[in-house]
Amino acid sequence: MAFKTSFSSSPTQNGIHKRPQYIPNHIPDTNYVRILDTTLRDGEQSPGAGMSPGEKLNIARQLAKLGVDIIEAGFPCASNDNFNAVKMIAQEVGNDVDDDGYVPVIAGVARCNEKDLITAWEAVKYAKRPRLSTFIATSSIHMQYKLKKTKDEVLEISRNMVKFARSLGCNDVQFVPEDAARSDKEFLYEVIGEVIKAGATTVDIPDTVGIAMPCEFRKLITDLKANTPGIENVIIATHCHNDLGVATANTLEGACAGARQLEVTINGIGERAGNASLEEVVMALKCRGDQVFGGLYTGINTKHILKTSKMVEEYTGMHLQPHKALVGANAFAHASGIHQDGMLKHKATYEIISPEDIGLERSNGAGIVLGKLSGRKALKNRLEELGYVLKDDEVESLFWRFKAMAEKIKSLSDADLIALVSNEVCHEKPIWKLGDLQVTCGTLGLSTTTVKLVNFDGSTHVACSVGTGPVDSTYKAVNLIVKENVKLLEYSMNVVTEGIDAIATTHVVIDEMKNTHASTEETIHSTFSGTGSGVDIIVSSVEAYINALNKMISFKGQFIST
Repeated sequence: MAFKTSFSSSPTQNGIHKRPQYIPNHIPDTNYVRILDTTLRDGEQSPGAGMSPGEKLNIARQLAKLGVDIIEAGFPCASNDNFNAVKMIAQEVGNDVDDDGYVPVIAGVARCNEKDLITAWEAVKYAKRPRLSTFIATSSIHMQYKLKKTKDEVLEISRNMVKFARSLGCNDVQFVPEDAARSDKEFLYEVIGEVIKAGATTVDIPDTVGIAMPCEFRKLITDLKANTPGIENVIIATHCHNDLGVATANTLEGACAGARQLEVTINGIGERAGNASLEEVVMALKCRGDQVFGGLYTGINTKHILKTSKMVEEYTGMHLQPHKALVGANAFAHASGIHQDGMLKHKATYEIISPEDIGLERSNGAGIVLGKLSGRKALKNRLEELGYVLKDDEVESLFWRFKAMAEKIKSLSDADLIALVSNEVCHEKPIWKLGDLQVTCGTLGLSTTTVKLVNFDGSTHVACSVGTGPVDSTYKAVNLIVKENVKLLEYSMNVVTEGIDAIATTHVVIDEMKNTHASTEETIHSTFSGTGSGVDIIVSSVEAYINALNKMISFKGQFIST
């Protein structure tokens, strides 16, 4: 599955700036700000947001379409799935050069040890512009309790591992002093000065726990620029978490202080309260760049923001609150009579950004309506308009599911089509898939379910179970076949469109607690998410559950202890 690329970094009538030549440790235009997207690495660390390699590849393609400078594709040493996903992204997205010479840098994350760095390099080296990003904690609390190392030991490891990364043949090395916002500044100056001498090209300053206030973070970047030897020879980056709700503000303050690489995620997803949001940071610079930020700009094609946001939302199952800035359902809605009156007279009265700037059309009622009489060509063309380019065999597989749904509902909306693509095409080849399902439920007794699952080897398995409701009895029947001890952490359903015959998308998160950390021997609570879509809510529920189980089984089969 591929995505059309229409982004051009050349100047246009829409005012898209020309992207400067990419040099790892230097940006020819001092007003240009690089955007590093870490949705596939930090974003995936959100509980239940795990994605399959195929889903990660699709998102990477969309990020390239968006025009991000660097895609942090993952942590290759975490598992074979992670390694393969990063390698696949490096090979495909990392070699797709557009007419203007744009191709994203593909970065792999590694701890400061040789094994991690070798593994990460083996994954990213296939890209035209590969990068290694290596991290080690520098705050007192992390060094004492997590690393159990002294400052001198951390300093030596940092210097040696950056040198080692360069010795592998990588000329683009990012160093990350984890928990920099809580680190002793004098030690931070020393460590960063040493890794610059060792060959680092970018130095990322993370607020790992989201503790800094905007004024503090700005001062941190300012002080680093003033006191770190050789800092003028590298790019300063920011990586801000949102625990106190100021990640976007901190990121923008960092840019004002001189940071020229901003690390963000789509929809702001990430560990705990998330990360700085790409759409918020980019649109703030686009909207106020000249007036407030001294002319700072990015190479992002903002018209692809909404499509990228919806794709990440669909794949991760992490639904946006309606009032989420820019991409929430209410972002451009005006309910107040006074506001509506002003909007009718002049849009700028209450709207500082045009919804078209992020790819949102005010009305999607025009055009071809897809229904049961629509053919393959109409389906394929509409999906291409939405940004999805499918191979012929994928179109054929999707078409019959589309026809089956069109028989049940009058017409399929764009949201229906996106849910259908996600459910039908973007999942990996399943270990288990639903064969048949029969459910009896009501007020006269316990719900009962008979389910038939088909294994990847073609064998069929049937089980029956009872439960307190149709979903409970169905999941219990599936468990009898799959024989995996899991806990259901989350179950949610979202109606994609309006009406009694609307398509429903179900999202589940399961927890499997049998993995053990190699060094601490603590139980690892690995969570896996799954989605399913259909007009039958029980069918969509079981497909979501099976999808999550397939991810878990695949992960267990390829897990590498770290």
